[in-house]
Amino acid sequence: MRAEWIRGMGAPHWLVLFGIVLAGWAALYLMAIPAELRELSQIYGAQFWADLCRVTPDAAGVLKLTAMWALMSAAMMLPTALPAFATFDDLPGSRGDFGRLVGGYLAVWLVFSALAAVAQMALWRLGLLDQTGLSVSVVLSGGLLVLAGAYQFSAFKAACVRKCRAPFAFFMQHWSDGPWRMGVRLGAVCLGCCWALMLLAFVGGVMSLAFMGLATVLMVFEKLPDLGAWLTRPLGVALIGAGVAVVIFG
Repeated sequence: MRAEWIRGMGAPHWLVLFGIVLAGWAALYLMAIPAELRELSQIYGAQFWADLCRVTPDAAGVLKLTAMWALMSAAMMLPTALPAFATFDDLPGSRGDFGRLVGGYLAVWLVFSALAAVAQMALWRLGLLDQTGLSVSVVLSGGLLVLAGAYQFSAFKAACVRKCRAPFAFFMQHWSDGPWRMGVRLGAVCLGCCWALMLLAFVGGVMSLAFMGLATVLMVFEKLPDLGAWLTRPLGVALIGAGVAVVIFG
Protein backbone atom coordinates (compact mmCIF):
# COMPACT_ATOMS: atom_id res chain seq x y z
CA MET A 1 0.00 0.00 0.00
CA ARG A 2 1.44 3.35 -0.98
CA ALA A 3 2.38 5.83 1.75
CA GLU A 4 -0.04 8.50 0.47
CA TRP A 5 -2.93 6.07 0.93
CA ILE A 6 -2.04 5.70 4.61
CA ARG A 7 -1.80 9.47 5.06
CA GLY A 8 -5.26 9.88 3.57
CA MET A 9 -7.01 7.15 5.55
CA GLY A 10 -8.27 9.60 8.15
CA ALA A 11 -10.13 11.73 5.61
CA PRO A 12 -13.93 11.41 5.88
CA HIS A 13 -14.37 10.20 2.31
CA TRP A 14 -11.90 7.37 2.86
CA LEU A 15 -13.68 6.35 6.04
CA VAL A 16 -16.99 6.29 4.17
CA LEU A 17 -15.50 4.31 1.27
CA PHE A 18 -13.97 1.67 3.51
CA GLY A 19 -17.20 1.62 5.50
CA ILE A 20 -19.07 0.71 2.31
CA VAL A 21 -16.59 -2.06 1.53
CA LEU A 22 -16.76 -3.48 5.06
CA ALA A 23 -20.56 -3.23 5.16
CA GLY A 24 -20.78 -5.04 1.81
CA TRP A 25 -18.58 -7.90 3.00
CA ALA A 26 -20.47 -8.09 6.31
CA ALA A 27 -23.77 -8.37 4.44
CA LEU A 28 -22.33 -11.03 2.14
CA TYR A 29 -21.10 -12.96 5.18
CA LEU A 30 -24.57 -12.91 6.70
CA MET A 31 -26.06 -14.13 3.42
CA ALA A 32 -23.53 -16.95 3.22
CA ILE A 33 -24.12 -18.30 6.73
CA PRO A 34 -25.45 -21.88 6.48
CA ALA A 35 -29.20 -22.19 6.93
CA GLU A 36 -28.90 -24.12 10.19
CA LEU A 37 -26.82 -21.34 11.74
CA ARG A 38 -29.19 -18.64 10.51
CA GLU A 39 -32.04 -20.48 12.20
CA LEU A 40 -30.17 -20.54 15.52
CA SER A 41 -29.90 -16.79 15.81
CA GLN A 42 -32.60 -14.27 15.04
CA ILE A 43 -30.03 -11.48 15.23
CA TYR A 44 -29.13 -12.19 11.59
CA GLY A 45 -32.71 -11.83 10.40
CA ALA A 46 -32.68 -15.39 9.13
CA GLN A 47 -35.75 -15.24 6.93
CA PHE A 48 -34.73 -11.98 5.28
CA TRP A 49 -31.24 -13.21 4.38
CA ALA A 50 -32.52 -16.61 3.29
CA ASP A 51 -35.13 -15.03 1.03
CA LEU A 52 -32.63 -12.55 -0.41
CA CYS A 53 -30.38 -15.40 -1.53
CA ARG A 54 -33.12 -17.34 -3.32
CA VAL A 55 -34.80 -16.66 -6.64
CA THR A 56 -38.54 -16.16 -6.77
CA PRO A 57 -40.31 -16.02 -10.16
CA ASP A 58 -41.58 -12.44 -9.91
CA ALA A 59 -40.51 -8.81 -10.16
CA ALA A 60 -39.63 -8.79 -6.46
CA GLY A 61 -37.24 -11.66 -7.15
CA VAL A 62 -35.35 -9.57 -9.70
CA LEU A 63 -35.16 -6.64 -7.27
CA LYS A 64 -33.79 -8.88 -4.53
CA LEU A 65 -31.22 -10.35 -6.88
CA THR A 66 -30.24 -6.85 -8.04
CA ALA A 67 -29.67 -5.86 -4.42
CA MET A 68 -27.57 -8.97 -3.86
CA TRP A 69 -25.44 -8.36 -6.96
CA ALA A 70 -25.06 -4.69 -6.00
CA LEU A 71 -23.69 -5.73 -2.60
CA MET A 72 -21.33 -8.18 -4.29
CA SER A 73 -20.15 -5.57 -6.77
CA ALA A 74 -19.51 -2.95 -4.09
CA ALA A 75 -17.66 -5.40 -1.86
CA MET A 76 -15.58 -6.90 -4.67
CA MET A 77 -14.97 -4.04 -7.08
CA LEU A 78 -14.33 -1.04 -4.81
CA PRO A 79 -11.09 -2.62 -3.50
CA THR A 80 -9.88 -3.09 -7.08
CA ALA A 81 -10.42 0.63 -7.76
CA LEU A 82 -8.53 1.90 -4.72
CA PRO A 83 -5.36 2.82 -6.69
CA ALA A 84 -7.47 4.92 -9.07
CA PHE A 85 -9.37 6.57 -6.22
CA ALA A 86 -6.11 7.33 -4.41
CA THR A 87 -4.63 8.83 -7.58
CA PHE A 88 -7.69 11.05 -8.05
CA ASP A 89 -7.56 12.14 -4.41
CA ASP A 90 -3.93 13.24 -4.87
CA LEU A 91 -4.67 15.42 -7.89
CA PRO A 92 -4.89 19.20 -7.45
CA GLY A 93 -8.44 20.39 -7.95
CA SER A 94 -10.10 17.14 -6.86
CA ARG A 95 -11.17 18.52 -3.48
CA GLY A 96 -14.83 17.83 -2.77
CA ASP A 97 -15.27 15.73 -5.90
CA PHE A 98 -14.35 12.33 -4.47
CA GLY A 99 -17.93 11.35 -3.67
CA ARG A 100 -19.18 12.16 -7.15
CA LEU A 101 -16.38 10.14 -8.72
CA VAL A 102 -17.19 7.09 -6.57
CA GLY A 103 -20.91 7.62 -7.19
CA GLY A 104 -20.42 7.52 -10.95
CA TYR A 105 -18.28 4.41 -10.59
CA LEU A 106 -20.89 2.61 -8.51
CA ALA A 107 -23.70 3.63 -10.89
CA VAL A 108 -22.10 1.51 -13.63
CA TRP A 109 -21.95 -1.49 -11.34
CA LEU A 110 -25.55 -0.97 -10.29
CA VAL A 111 -26.56 -1.29 -13.95
CA PHE A 112 -24.40 -4.42 -14.21
CA SER A 113 -26.10 -5.78 -11.09
CA ALA A 114 -29.54 -5.35 -12.65
CA LEU A 115 -28.43 -7.12 -15.84
CA ALA A 116 -26.79 -9.92 -13.84
CA ALA A 117 -30.01 -10.34 -11.84
CA VAL A 118 -32.06 -10.65 -15.03
CA ALA A 119 -29.54 -13.15 -16.42
CA GLN A 120 -29.68 -15.18 -13.20
CA MET A 121 -33.47 -15.24 -13.31
CA ALA A 122 -33.46 -16.35 -16.96
CA LEU A 123 -30.88 -19.09 -16.39
CA TRP A 124 -32.84 -20.33 -13.38
CA ARG A 125 -36.04 -20.50 -15.42
CA LEU A 126 -34.14 -22.54 -18.01
CA GLY A 127 -33.09 -24.98 -15.29
CA LEU A 128 -29.39 -24.12 -15.59
CA LEU A 129 -29.04 -22.63 -12.10
CA ASP A 130 -30.40 -23.69 -8.76
CA GLN A 131 -32.33 -21.32 -6.48
CA THR A 132 -29.14 -19.91 -4.98
CA GLY A 133 -27.60 -19.09 -8.38
CA LEU A 134 -25.18 -22.02 -8.63
CA SER A 135 -24.81 -23.69 -12.01
CA VAL A 136 -26.27 -27.19 -12.27
CA SER A 137 -25.19 -27.53 -15.92
CA VAL A 138 -21.78 -28.85 -16.92
CA VAL A 139 -22.08 -27.08 -20.26
CA LEU A 140 -22.90 -23.72 -18.62
CA SER A 141 -20.09 -24.04 -16.07
CA GLY A 142 -17.52 -25.08 -18.67
CA GLY A 143 -18.74 -22.47 -21.14
CA LEU A 144 -18.45 -19.62 -18.62
CA LEU A 145 -14.96 -20.71 -17.63
CA VAL A 146 -13.80 -20.93 -21.25
CA LEU A 147 -15.46 -17.58 -22.05
CA ALA A 148 -13.73 -15.88 -19.12
CA GLY A 149 -10.41 -17.47 -20.09
CA ALA A 150 -10.68 -16.50 -23.75
CA TYR A 151 -11.65 -12.94 -22.79
CA GLN A 152 -8.33 -12.61 -20.95
CA PHE A 153 -6.64 -12.66 -24.40
CA SER A 154 -8.98 -10.16 -26.09
CA ALA A 155 -7.87 -6.75 -27.35
CA PHE A 156 -10.79 -5.08 -25.56
CA LYS A 157 -9.76 -6.58 -22.21
CA ALA A 158 -6.17 -5.46 -22.83
CA ALA A 159 -7.29 -1.90 -23.59
CA CYS A 160 -9.43 -1.73 -20.46
CA VAL A 161 -6.83 -3.17 -18.13
CA ARG A 162 -4.19 -0.77 -19.46
CA LYS A 163 -6.36 2.15 -18.39
CA CYS A 164 -6.94 0.58 -14.98
CA ARG A 165 -3.18 0.23 -14.49
CA ALA A 166 -2.52 3.87 -15.41
CA PRO A 167 -5.13 5.92 -13.51
CA PHE A 168 -3.15 9.17 -13.67
CA ALA A 169 -3.12 9.11 -17.48
CA PHE A 170 -6.82 8.18 -17.45
CA PHE A 171 -7.78 11.17 -15.31
CA MET A 172 -5.64 13.56 -17.33
CA GLN A 173 -7.29 12.36 -20.52
CA HIS A 174 -10.83 12.81 -19.19
CA TRP A 175 -10.43 15.61 -16.64
CA SER A 176 -12.70 17.96 -18.57
CA ASP A 177 -15.59 15.50 -18.17
CA GLY A 178 -15.94 16.30 -14.48
CA PRO A 179 -15.92 13.86 -11.53
CA TRP A 180 -19.28 12.15 -12.14
CA ARG A 181 -18.63 11.37 -15.79
CA MET A 182 -15.05 10.35 -15.01
CA GLY A 183 -16.47 7.99 -12.39
CA VAL A 184 -18.84 6.53 -14.96
CA ARG A 185 -15.98 6.14 -17.44
CA LEU A 186 -13.81 4.52 -14.78
CA GLY A 187 -16.63 2.16 -13.87
CA ALA A 188 -17.12 1.25 -17.53
CA VAL A 189 -13.40 0.54 -17.94
CA CYS A 190 -13.45 -1.54 -14.77
CA LEU A 191 -16.50 -3.41 -16.03
CA GLY A 192 -14.66 -4.07 -19.28
CA CYS A 193 -11.86 -5.65 -17.26
CA CYS A 194 -13.88 -7.76 -14.90
CA TRP A 195 -17.38 -8.64 -16.18
CA ALA A 196 -16.40 -12.14 -17.33
CA LEU A 197 -14.69 -12.94 -14.03
CA MET A 198 -17.71 -11.66 -12.12
CA LEU A 199 -20.02 -13.99 -14.07
CA LEU A 200 -17.98 -16.92 -12.78
CA ALA A 201 -20.04 -16.44 -9.62
CA PHE A 202 -22.52 -18.74 -11.35
CA VAL A 203 -19.80 -21.40 -11.33
CA GLY A 204 -18.09 -20.74 -8.00
CA GLY A 205 -21.28 -19.87 -6.15
CA VAL A 206 -23.10 -16.54 -6.19
CA MET A 207 -23.00 -16.45 -2.41
CA SER A 208 -19.69 -18.28 -1.89
CA LEU A 209 -17.35 -16.19 0.23
CA ALA A 210 -14.42 -18.33 -0.93
CA PHE A 211 -15.14 -17.55 -4.58
CA MET A 212 -15.74 -13.85 -3.93
CA GLY A 213 -12.57 -13.51 -1.89
CA LEU A 214 -10.42 -15.29 -4.48
CA ALA A 215 -11.96 -13.33 -7.38
CA THR A 216 -11.42 -10.04 -5.55
CA VAL A 217 -7.75 -10.81 -4.91
CA LEU A 218 -7.20 -11.81 -8.55
CA MET A 219 -8.89 -8.66 -9.86
CA VAL A 220 -6.91 -6.45 -7.47
CA PHE A 221 -3.63 -8.03 -8.54
CA GLU A 222 -4.52 -7.89 -12.23
CA LYS A 223 -4.89 -4.11 -12.07
CA LEU A 224 -1.47 -3.57 -10.49
CA PRO A 225 0.97 -2.23 -13.12
CA ASP A 226 3.83 -4.63 -12.36
CA LEU A 227 2.19 -7.80 -11.15
CA GLY A 228 -0.89 -7.60 -13.36
CA ALA A 229 1.05 -7.96 -16.60
CA TRP A 230 2.23 -11.40 -15.43
CA LEU A 231 -1.23 -12.54 -14.36
CA THR A 232 -3.70 -11.84 -17.18
CA ARG A 233 -2.68 -14.44 -19.77
CA PRO A 234 -1.72 -17.26 -17.37
CA LEU A 235 -5.07 -16.77 -15.68
CA GLY A 236 -6.73 -17.07 -19.09
CA VAL A 237 -4.93 -20.35 -19.77
CA ALA A 238 -5.94 -21.69 -16.34
CA LEU A 239 -9.59 -20.75 -16.84
CA ILE A 240 -9.78 -22.31 -20.29
CA GLY A 241 -8.14 -25.46 -18.97
CA ALA A 242 -10.59 -25.59 -16.08
CA GLY A 243 -13.53 -25.12 -18.45
CA VAL A 244 -12.40 -27.93 -20.72
CA ALA A 245 -11.83 -30.19 -17.72
CA VAL A 246 -15.30 -29.47 -16.36
CA VAL A 247 -16.91 -30.40 -19.69
CA ILE A 248 -14.86 -33.56 -20.13
CA PHE A 249 -14.91 -34.87 -16.57
CA GLY A 250 -17.93 -33.12 -15.11
